[in-house]
Amino acid sequence: MLRVDKIKVFYGDVQVLWDISLKVDEGEIVTVVGPNGSGKSTLLHTIVNLHHPQKAEHKDSGIFYRGNRMDGLSPEATVKLGIAIVPEGARVFPEMSVLDNLKMGSYIKKAREVREKTLEEVYTLFPRLKERECQKAKTLSGGERQMLAVGRALMSKPDLLLLDEPSLGLQPMLVTRTFEAIREINRKGVTILLVEQNVNFSLEISHRAYVLENGRIILEGKGGELLNNQHVKKAYLAM
Repeated sequence: MLRVDKIKVFYGDVQVLWDISLKVDEGEIVTVVGPNGSGKSTLLHTIVNLHHPQKAEHKDSGIFYRGNRMDGLSPEATVKLGIAIVPEGARVFPEMSVLDNLKMGSYIKKAREVREKTLEEVYTLFPRLKERECQKAKTLSGGERQMLAVGRALMSKPDLLLLDEPSLGLQPMLVTRTFEAIREINRKGVTILLVEQNVNFSLEISHRAYVLENGRIILEGKGGELLNNQHVKKAYLAM
């Protein structure tokens, strides 16, 4: 479904991603774990064309979605392909109501046509948003804002959902609920690429995973296998 092949990403003269390659097959949950500053968010932003990789040196290098090259597209065109991102930090429109925030997610034509049906699906997944639909987003708790950010992304009817640190700053009970929601979204047919510092939870729900350190992928494998990897245990699980 998604193939990233040997991309390099720079901020000015500083290289932050080095020959990154990964794939996400349809129906999977794939996780990228790693420490702060390793390049995880940059990777997601590059996939959705908020950043652009260095011009490909070979025709097979780049970012491909369902077999078609997509690096170089606009972010708007990327959404129309069926890809949505939930940025780090539960970014919502604070002065708008919960309902209006959600409606903002369904601005592309295919999503507008099924807006009401999708809205009910989001409310079923996150009943708290239904209870708060008339409130301004700035009045929500941190966990509720995260629900809203995910719900808004789902309103675009994505086939591939990118999640950037969805558990960041949440209380332990809400972390558990967040990962349950990710599993449920995947069960309903949405493929997921997850960036997450909570290694234990994320690898438990992942079909496959990659470890990104200093801008390079150093390990890959099934989620359960990486949970038992000695480097992962020592570096991320304090074992």
